[in-house]
Amino acid sequence: MKLLIQPGDGIKPIIKGIKKAKKSVEILIFRLDRSEVEQALVDAVERGVLVHALIAFTNRGGEKRLRDLETEFLAKGITVSRTSGDLVRYHGKMMVVDRKELYILAFNFTHLDIDHSRGFGLVTRNPKLVQEAARLFEADTKRQPFTSNYAKLIVSPVNAREQLANLIRGAKQELLIYDPKLTDNSMIRLLRDRVDAGVKVRVIGDRVAAGLPARKLGCMRLHTRTIIRDGRDAFIGSQSLRALELDSRREIGVVFRDKTIVAELRRAFEEDWSAADHVKKKHKSVKMPVSKAAKKLASAVSKELPVEPIAKRVKRVLRKNGGKLNGKDVEKTVRVAVKQTLRHAVEKAAREAVGDVVEQAI
Repeated sequence: MKLLIQPGDGIKPIIKGIKKAKKSVEILIFRLDRSEVEQALVDAVERGVLVHALIAFTNRGGEKRLRDLETEFLAKGITVSRTSGDLVRYHGKMMVVDRKELYILAFNFTHLDIDHSRGFGLVTRNPKLVQEAARLFEADTKRQPFTSNYAKLIVSPVNAREQLANLIRGAKQELLIYDPKLTDNSMIRLLRDRVDAGVKVRVIGDRVAAGLPARKLGCMRLHTRTIIRDGRDAFIGSQSLRALELDSRREIGVVFRDKTIVAELRRAFEEDWSAADHVKKKHKSVKMPVSKAAKKLASAVSKELPVEPIAKRVKRVLRKNGGKLNGKDVEKTVRVAVKQTLRHAVEKAAREAVGDVVEQAI
């Protein structure tokens, strides 16, 4: 087994896996904006490798891109299938090379996930895991039901709730969890039971229930879903401990035991936990009052406030009134024009500022 850590390992391990393929590459794609991955898949086709891409039928903000990607792949000789619409979303990230090597990822093939987010991945040649993942790929490609034959491959909504509950329930000493949205009530109860039993539980996440020791990852974006149990067992995958991802979406992960890899994960968690505490304190010390922040925003926008729309509105009112305006009319007209223009300017600035982030959100 090999652990992939993002940011850090970058796209190279994925490219290397595709380049060494001799017979087949089966890849599940939820998001892709790394041209290196696309080129590596095309190169594989050109050397005679069967490349089959299973592309999600939808994602937030990127449906057109997914359809464009399908067209591009087909034009370059890549076999393309689209996931079914029976589940809310097909969010898993997986690649099988030559039916011998499996890549289970908690990150997408994107710059945001690989270069700017905490994410983990696992590369394994475990025959049972590879075989089970290949069966899942075939079932989803053919839009057929999938039943679990090997509990170590965690598949939502098939066996994820049961197997992840078992993982949590079995903790004796410690549970370290990365999870952006830990909100499932039954999982929260299990975690609180473990706390009551003396298990040390810590969560790095954005939305975590009260009563669980938690911190936000402030040094980078959090995207991985990972659980480390008692320093021996671990889970890496795409499903958060929330009902939607456990019960209504296709999510994929793996539970495994590997002393070296679990130690690496634990080391990363401890570093992130310490960094999260430091960033939290730093942010608190420079916190700006809402009123002051609002004034700064207004000042910044007003400096760039376009005058032309205001002038046009005044001219329209002048024409309407036969070229005459009294003082009150001028004041009212300018006030309304400035208010509308300012609102449009702020809305435009806000859309431009958050547009890319929203599109990349999960």
